[in-house]
Amino acid sequence: MATKNKKQTAPSATFDPKQSRGQEYKNDKTAAVRPKEAATLIIVRRDAAKPRILMGKRAAGHKFMPNKFVFPGGRMDAADSRVKAHKGLRAPVERRLLDRMRGTPSANKARGLAMAAIRETFEETGLVIGKKVSEPLQTKNPEWQAYYNEHVAPDLSSVDFIARAITPPYRTRRFDTRFFTIEADQIRGDLHDTDRASGELLELHWLEINEAYDLDLPNITRMILGELDERLALPKPQQAKRPVPFVHFRGANPVRDTL
Repeated sequence: MATKNKKQTAPSATFDPKQSRGQEYKNDKTAAVRPKEAATLIIVRRDAAKPRILMGKRAAGHKFMPNKFVFPGGRMDAADSRVKAHKGLRAPVERRLLDRMRGTPSANKARGLAMAAIRETFEETGLVIGKKVSEPLQTKNPEWQAYYNEHVAPDLSSVDFIARAITPPYRTRRFDTRFFTIEADQIRGDLHDTDRASGELLELHWLEINEAYDLDLPNITRMILGELDERLALPKPQQAKRPVPFVHFRGANPVRDTL
């Protein structure tokens, strides 16, 4: 992908639903769709002068945000809360995931969200993220077994939770998405080996954040890039203390809280 040399200015980390209008809207007379639990993984690569992140383009046939550049991720499956991990979430990450969790909050569901981010990344990019194990773990779930067959298990202690956003109520498809980050050194194998990717994400690229702003992005992804940019500029201890933005809606009005 050709990139521009000019310095991009990061947009303010705000959310304006009017900027993302133009597709997938429900009839005003129909009830709002209940959001589905989802998770996204932002992989941060630090082997160059500036951090780079992995993004891909959603295929044109997708009914949700076609042709937009996004981070790997998707809907949480029931198996994500049941299968085994190498290590669990750190306590501060789990506490924030439990904060205002819809339904009955549980540590198992918090863990499942992080597991979903790793599974979806494996499916969409072919990249294997986890700790090496001598013998593959076993499960009846075919998606997770394909991952386990790589002789890895998820290390959730290396995952950070940086943002949460619920799709606006006027959309026909809605997700309650948690945005996680992980360092690229957790990838086993070649960082460019995406041959096993499912094809859901096209044109996978490692990009500096200022390069990513030039892409055709969902408005919420722009907000997350701004949040990520600010976080990565902080020392690790301050990153851990930084509040997690939570974008949701009261009626048709967007609300930005923190967790």
